[in-house]
Amino acid sequence: MQDNASYKAAGVDIDEANRFVERLKPLVKTTFRREVMSGIGGFGGLFHLDPEKYRDPVLVSSTDGVGTKLKIAQEMNRHDTIGIDLVAMSVNDIVVQGAEPLFFLDYLSLGKIDVGRCLEILDGIVRGCQDAGCALIGGETAEMPGFYRDDEYDLAGFCVGIVDADRLLDGSAIRVGDRIIGLASSGLHSNGFSLARHVLFERGGYRLGDRLEAFEHAIGDELLAPTRIYVRTVLNLIKNFTVKGIVHITGGGFIDNIPRIIPAASRVIIQKGAWPVHPVFSAIQKIGNIVDDEMYRVFNMGIGMMLVVPEKESGEILERLERLGEKAYLIGQIDKRDPEQPSVVLLPPA
Repeated sequence: MQDNASYKAAGVDIDEANRFVERLKPLVKTTFRREVMSGIGGFGGLFHLDPEKYRDPVLVSSTDGVGTKLKIAQEMNRHDTIGIDLVAMSVNDIVVQGAEPLFFLDYLSLGKIDVGRCLEILDGIVRGCQDAGCALIGGETAEMPGFYRDDEYDLAGFCVGIVDADRLLDGSAIRVGDRIIGLASSGLHSNGFSLARHVLFERGGYRLGDRLEAFEHAIGDELLAPTRIYVRTVLNLIKNFTVKGIVHITGGGFIDNIPRIIPAASRVIIQKGAWPVHPVFSAIQKIGNIVDDEMYRVFNMGIGMMLVVPEKESGEILERLERLGEKAYLIGQIDKRDPEQPSVVLLPPA
């Protein structure tokens, strides 16, 4: 006689899921803003927006994942920073439009719930939300045996922010002569990992524990360096200075991201050599024999965010950024563009 069928026998442990939720509740509560009305565990997260704070509010939303950087975390069995990446990818996309991130939700799907591993992941998400000043008000953990292996998982994040309509940054104020300031990245952030993994591990034959000469840490640790969150820096800056447009350098690198905010009659002149390229990119380029154009289209090359500012304010802005703890560089300017010219021009090092 066969045993009775059950959800647990099919691979889904509801009791373990409930234990995970109870363990994460106090962790999540550390991200709450005063507008949060609900705790974790309800059917929906509640956030009470104060309309008196805004004249003409616009809600800005973003959703993203972490891509194949997850493969590195899973192969190293290190999950404490991947949640920071998840938050960073959405909140950085929101703040480039001048919006303050309000709340965040996550989706974690996996083959089997391991409470310790899940708490590691959520700890990173919580730290990312704390850094960005947004509340983690809900999420979903989906145990999916047969779809993922026991040690596999995927992540998605969702963020909502707010900005007054007259403070929205959309690039429309950008003019010829404006300067471009680049904010340093911490490495690959969360883009280009398919190419990085192919070059380092398949072509180069390296392993995660190997250490290249130019690296401070083992390859795996260099690749897992969490994405920088620029929210507090940008929100501080736009209170006192004129920022005409901001670019988050994600998938598409310089070539595909910069044109998203500049007027059609303008082009961007980027001076290579105006900032130090992170060693991880130099290693990937050398091992993979990758041409410059491909590198600048795939990777951030050491610049995680760009600010388009008036020339007359650029010096003061660089000083403020230094005081805020950012490594910032004057890397280019806005120029007039003829129809046949490309939107982004990368000049060789001076």
